[in-house]
Amino acid sequence: MPRLALVTGGNGFVGCHVVRALLTRGDRVRVLIRPGADRAALAGLEVELASGDLRDREAVECAVAGCDQVYHVAADYRLWVPDPAAMYAANVDGTRNVIEASRRARVERIVHCSTVGALGIPPDRAGTEDTPVSIEKMVGPYKRSKFIAERVAIEAARAGVPVVVVNPSTPVGPLDLKPTPTGRIIVDFLNRRMPAYVDTGLNLVDVSDVAQGHLLAAERGRIGEKYILGGENLTLREMLERLARISGVPAPRLRLPYAVAFGFALGAEAVSRVLTHRAPRASVTEVRMSRKRMFFDSAKARGELGYAPRPVDAALAAAVEFFRTSGLVRAAA
Repeated sequence: MPRLALVTGGNGFVGCHVVRALLTRGDRVRVLIRPGADRAALAGLEVELASGDLRDREAVECAVAGCDQVYHVAADYRLWVPDPAAMYAANVDGTRNVIEASRRARVERIVHCSTVGALGIPPDRAGTEDTPVSIEKMVGPYKRSKFIAERVAIEAARAGVPVVVVNPSTPVGPLDLKPTPTGRIIVDFLNRRMPAYVDTGLNLVDVSDVAQGHLLAAERGRIGEKYILGGENLTLREMLERLARISGVPAPRLRLPYAVAFGFALGAEAVSRVLTHRAPRASVTEVRMSRKRMFFDSAKARGELGYAPRPVDAALAAAVEFFRTSGLVRAAA
């Protein structure tokens, strides 16, 4: 009989691609999804839906029951939140609930999806799983909450729970419905709402390669180990130039000084808190993060898991096509 795998957050960007990878492999898939959450990313897929919130221990235990593997992909991924408490509850307490329920159910393997944002970044080379880091280096509540959640997962592994941690970098591709902060950069670019860029860098990876990396971690990963699931290290300017070649939209030429970007973000957040109560065009957390180039090395995942990410241009092209057909991009863009 095919294995039964639970995917938390299977209706999200990375999660829905993990669901597809599992179905392609022939597994049965159960998805834990919040009541009332958007299910568009799961349209047409033969999955079992379990309704519940990560913070609800009973709901999590019901979702885990009978599963052979658990892929904990769900997270509150926002770079600006008016109140971080809910983010910590989802990302930290939710992780504890998933791991404890999995331990009780004697699940054979748990893959905890962390982020490269929880890793250290050396000043002169790409970061690895072993780069020294502390919570004091984490910028913003998202990174801090994911850093703590990763520690929860590692501590559980040391106590005998079969947990493997993956650290995706910056995934791009289709079905980024919200969109994610990186997807929003692409949407703003396509809508010609990006007159300037900041001098930063990031590691871009095809979201479907990240999904395959989750499955490889479950099959080949060592319990208690972390694996970076990355792709290509690019400056933001290089990313925008590639998007320009793909889309035909010209890339911005003006580099925005850090101080100007920081001032704009302060003003945007003030407007969001007082007037709109919606996420600002740019947040202070995003600008602070941009001071470091988020470059990472996936050599450990390549060597131990057989992880083989492809060039990211096809994923960028797929993202452009998705955003243009989803209604997020103006017809003329």
